[in-house]
Amino acid sequence: MCGIIGYTGSAQVLPILLDGLAMLEYRGYDSAGVAVVAGDGAGAVRVVKREGKLSELRAALQGQRINGTAGLGHTRWATHGPPSDRNAHPHLDAGGDIAVIHNGIFENYALLKAELVDQGHDFASDTDTEVVAHLIGTLLDALDGDLPAAVGAALARVEGAFSIAVVDRRNPDVIVAAKRQAPLVLGHLDGASLLASDVTGLVAHTRDVEALLDDQLAVLTPAGIRVTDLQGNPAQGQRFRVDWDVAAAEKAGYAHFMLKEIHEQPAAVRATLLGRTDAAGAITLDELRGDGDDLRHVDKVYVVACGTSYHAGMVAKYAIEHWARVPVEVEIASEFRYRDPILDQHTLVVAISQSGETADTIAAAAHASDQRAKVVAITNVVGSTLARAADAVLYTRAGPEIAVASTKAFTTQIVALDIFALWLAQLKRVLFPDECRDQLARLESLPPLIEQVLEQEPHIAGLAEQFADAGYVMFIGRHVGLPIALEGALKLKEISYLHAEGFAAGEMKHGPIALIDQGGPVVAMATKGHVRHKVVSNIAEVKARGAVVLAVATEGDTEIKEHADHVVYVPEVHELLYPVLTVVPLQLLAYHIAVRLGRDVDQPRNLAKTVTVE
Repeated sequence: MCGIIGYTGSAQVLPILLDGLAMLEYRGYDSAGVAVVAGDGAGAVRVVKREGKLSELRAALQGQRINGTAGLGHTRWATHGPPSDRNAHPHLDAGGDIAVIHNGIFENYALLKAELVDQGHDFASDTDTEVVAHLIGTLLDALDGDLPAAVGAALARVEGAFSIAVVDRRNPDVIVAAKRQAPLVLGHLDGASLLASDVTGLVAHTRDVEALLDDQLAVLTPAGIRVTDLQGNPAQGQRFRVDWDVAAAEKAGYAHFMLKEIHEQPAAVRATLLGRTDAAGAITLDELRGDGDDLRHVDKVYVVACGTSYHAGMVAKYAIEHWARVPVEVEIASEFRYRDPILDQHTLVVAISQSGETADTIAAAAHASDQRAKVVAITNVVGSTLARAADAVLYTRAGPEIAVASTKAFTTQIVALDIFALWLAQLKRVLFPDECRDQLARLESLPPLIEQVLEQEPHIAGLAEQFADAGYVMFIGRHVGLPIALEGALKLKEISYLHAEGFAAGEMKHGPIALIDQGGPVVAMATKGHVRHKVVSNIAEVKARGAVVLAVATEGDTEIKEHADHVVYVPEVHELLYPVLTVVPLQLLAYHIAVRLGRDVDQPRNLAKTVTVE
């Protein structure tokens, strides 16, 4: 969850750290801090940290002269201990010589802390991170000042998922970093080395990136980066080049990143669709370990994901079953492995994660692999943990998504999953090649249609004014409209803090309709399709009980105006493709309601972009 940045080189480090934290703040913003190592070996590690957003840290640093060419920065999503100055990172060891920043959870920290307390250690925070800082400091003394050896020895004792970076005043130009089941990437450039929790923190300086692998340790100096295992044996991470620049992660004139990313969806979907066939016209994946023949005999598909990605997986169920004719179950990743699912070599698990670092999804995929099932990853990040662990990968190519509430990641996931469904149908010979190409062509028609929906933003902003004062908003849908109803409700609650829920429209009479009162808003997914008339009946049910209905309908459907108070139209497409269009008005509705209510749209309370802890 947390954002990590580190630099060692010849430039003054503090501006680099603050700029990097600004790019990474979406990962957590309960507090922020920096540690700068003084330039001489007799100096000190200077730490400044503050509760609240990065602006609080910047204010605290005003007027201070903090010089040094190596240091660490951290922006926190709180786990152990509430947000406060004392719990903010970096944390120091007992002697104040070592500073540590950390993303993840050290699960056995209480046991380690008890041992250290028995040895006379006092702690200044409630965090698990400070415990490991003290442990490294203790081991460093025993290992004659060998910082990499001390970090490796300490991490050999800890349990959990983590990425960590360490500096020591006695090694002023050295950073030691390591990871286990949490993201950490290294940046290579002449005369300097960097690290960050994701590539967003590095692209202002380098495109030459290396993903550190589990239980690997990196020693960063101005001269370069050395990677080993925790015991010091030579190792190598995964090197790759980043194909987007820092401009893609800036607001480009938009008021918020979320609005920018909503409007980037046509371009993002185009990128997802680019080059998806080979010279013979067959649909291909980005990565496939083997020839795919073992997947031809798949007789059951599980889709596992969390949050917005879970809703994309719900959409995928309809596409996979319709095109590939394979039964599909969609499961919340955090529950999947705990219910002992029946998996074998004929089972395929599709794991969806924007970052490729979602802890629950990675664990679900690992459990599937342990049971001999094949795993296909749908992710946005090349070199991510999920991508490396999967048997096949389809990248969404959405570019950086900075706003915590996901928008373009969702639409590109749906498109990528549709591509996967067609690929599986092709592999299993359920569809003829020309049928697959026809469906792919329909997908390729979507970007300009998304642009048409975006042109209705002024109309949707006006509706937001009417709905902003509602205490409760209900979203209803059937078939592929149900996942979009759930996603619309999630978007609204995430960024506006209004109570919103999505329901299967046919279930209204089984309980949820009791929530309807006079003037209460209901958003209904009522696009053209084989269940449209059923949705219209459900609209009539809520209208009869006083609801104010906003229908998302297909262009040309004038009859819907007889049933709904407000209508937003989307272009007509194949029934399975409506989710890519119908979610856009709901994203805009949530955005404009949140803006009207004065919410922090890009960084809503209590949330972070990437959930790297269970």
